[in-house]
Amino acid sequence: MSDLELAVIGNCQIAALLDRRARIVWACVPRFDGDPTFCSLLSGEDEPAAGFCDVELAGFASSEQCYVTNTAVVETVLRDTNGGAVKIIDFAPRFQQHRRFFRPMMLIRIVMPLAGRPHVRLRVRPLGDYGATTPTHTYGSNHIRYVLPDITLRLTTDASITALLEERAFVLDHPVALVLGPDETLVDAPASIARNFLAETQSYWEGWVRGLSIPFEWQDAVIRAAVTLKLCTFEDTGAVIAGITTSIPEAPNSGRNWDYRYCWLRDAYFVVHALNRLGATATMEQYLHYVINVGTESAGHDLQPVYAISGEARLPERTVESLAGYRGMGPVRVGNLAYEQRQNDVYGSVVLASMQYFFDQRLVTRGDVTTFERLERLGEHAVSRFDTPDAGLWEYRGRQRVHTFSAVMCWAACDRLARIATHLKVEDRATHWRVMADRMQKEIERHAWNAKLGRFTESFGNQDVDASLLLLPHLDFLKPDDPRFASTVRSIETALKRGHHLRRYHAADDFGAPENAFNICTFWYIDALAATGRHDEAREIFTNMLSCRNSLGLMSEDLDPVTNEMWGNFPQTYSMVGIINSAVLLSKPWEEAL
Repeated sequence: MSDLELAVIGNCQIAALLDRRARIVWACVPRFDGDPTFCSLLSGEDEPAAGFCDVELAGFASSEQCYVTNTAVVETVLRDTNGGAVKIIDFAPRFQQHRRFFRPMMLIRIVMPLAGRPHVRLRVRPLGDYGATTPTHTYGSNHIRYVLPDITLRLTTDASITALLEERAFVLDHPVALVLGPDETLVDAPASIARNFLAETQSYWEGWVRGLSIPFEWQDAVIRAAVTLKLCTFEDTGAVIAGITTSIPEAPNSGRNWDYRYCWLRDAYFVVHALNRLGATATMEQYLHYVINVGTESAGHDLQPVYAISGEARLPERTVESLAGYRGMGPVRVGNLAYEQRQNDVYGSVVLASMQYFFDQRLVTRGDVTTFERLERLGEHAVSRFDTPDAGLWEYRGRQRVHTFSAVMCWAACDRLARIATHLKVEDRATHWRVMADRMQKEIERHAWNAKLGRFTESFGNQDVDASLLLLPHLDFLKPDDPRFASTVRSIETALKRGHHLRRYHAADDFGAPENAFNICTFWYIDALAATGRHDEAREIFTNMLSCRNSLGLMSEDLDPVTNEMWGNFPQTYSMVGIINSAVLLSKPWEEAL
């Protein structure tokens, strides 16, 4: 049965997911939101006929899998019943070349014998048009060309082309390399290219990790989360995707199947903020270029909550009939109608993501008055929208309310604009934005604080709570020691906590009442416990959450609070952000630990 015990490889252009046996079950080309050439993850079958790339070992007995330390390179060892073993190395090349990053649309696989005389069968079975089309192919002495509806891929290898075409088993007595990428002739032998690209890629990731400012505790977890977040950035435009997959259901047969291969401005803020905490500021710089371009395109219009990684505004949603879905639990959706929604928190998301741009003196390019003036346009929208109904950050499709989180994020936009203006010594604008922020804060407190119930509520005039209220101190709207926050946390515990996990909300929505926990909400709860002085509880729940990751340190969006089984799109940037933020908050300082 399919599960999310998967590894991710990538290079900030494309990404692929591998199962325990190194079968590539998901990979989109020529970029994250492209057609999934390998799509067996959503075929609904345990043994799909196509849509994958694997190494089948005769007499298979067991497998082991890990990342090469501090890299995005995956090693898988397959063992057979006769003592034979093979090692499979998978990666997407990424390194500096000619003073720029080389990140081709390319996956490289190296297969080498480890023990005995292993018999293997190499199977490369791409599909096109979301599993609907089988490619035609041509071949030469060292390559196979797969002609798909929108792209032609070339597999260049030093393995037997006949063995590949006929999927004929052979004794693996020496390493073989497979280079799958654009329909271009390689300038060197596949083995040489694979070996050199592997060395360069490992060196790149090791250097990138070495530059991180990580906490003393839980270093492995933080490093893996940081590398995964980096893999979810589309470097060509600066976009940050919410997840690599589409349509992994949030809960079994729930219909909550969404396409997450796009850039949500809210999610991107959290990713940028987490990486900034570790000192990885380049992602922020690239993302700000993306946001500025998106903002320019949408001048005079409301900012959308989500855009394509190219910056395209329209993301029409359709159902794909050619794929049955994860474990057969369709529908499989492409596109996301959330782009049509009004989600007022986006204005705060962009301004908050931009803050470090003005204050961090390490940056080569820093925010100036011109950049500030562009952000002011978003502040104007925030002022006019903060007390108006929207779909909220949970993207309700069947209702609109004045959501407290959205209102607070609009307030945050104005509050941060006041701080930026003060820093830039634009005193009249600093005064203007401070007045706006103060007025908004009073209105939010008046409508969202329910003194009778002793809690902030999820929307104006409503009595319910949701997990987003746990972010009020994070956004500086409240002090962590504000008694109103402590009482709100207690209300959230009563309403949303199940075991060690938190749901987003408890009220029924378009699809009924939520069943599973939402991982980022549990991390927000951990941070709220720490902020209110409940450190032991926070550490206990954080330790439990780390145990809910898969064996490679990755997390999806949702979790069954009883079985701890992962559900939802994978890997989910929100969840990986939560690991980083909670670890940084809870870890012992280096000075005390050493």
